[in-house]
Amino acid sequence: MPAAIEQATRVLKDNHFKITKQRTAMIEFLVGTATNRFVDVTSIDEFMRKTFPKMSHNTIYRNISEFADLGIVERQVQGDRASVKFQCDFQQEHHHHFICSNCGKVIELKDCPLSPEITSQLSGCEVTGHLFQIYGLCPKCANLMNN
Repeated sequence: MPAAIEQATRVLKDNHFKITKQRTAMIEFLVGTATNRFVDVTSIDEFMRKTFPKMSHNTIYRNISEFADLGIVERQVQGDRASVKFQCDFQQEHHHHFICSNCGKVIELKDCPLSPEITSQLSGCEVTGHLFQIYGLCPKCANLMNN
């Protein structure tokens, strides 16, 4: 079993979730397709419904939501489109991304841009979370666009 699948399974077990064949299949799908890019939630739903025809949409979306709450996947919503990406680093959950707007490739950023200069402008506020994503073209796509 690949390490990523083992880590996700461990997170589920540690949080008292049953390791079902459906959850295992969803994790395997995410590891195979959503490790380096965000994948539309509807494609996960389509895969799961083909693999498990009797599985309801509600169960699929609930599992995706639980995976997000547990940090197994990262969620992104753009307009009316929701997508998820398998967690790239279970040891360092807090991180940010560069996302190629052409191919969708995700590059993890190790540094956090939330600086004391920004938080000092929030006098009296309690920051409970934040998201930071940079969009552009990855080197491969930039090269293709420039040639």
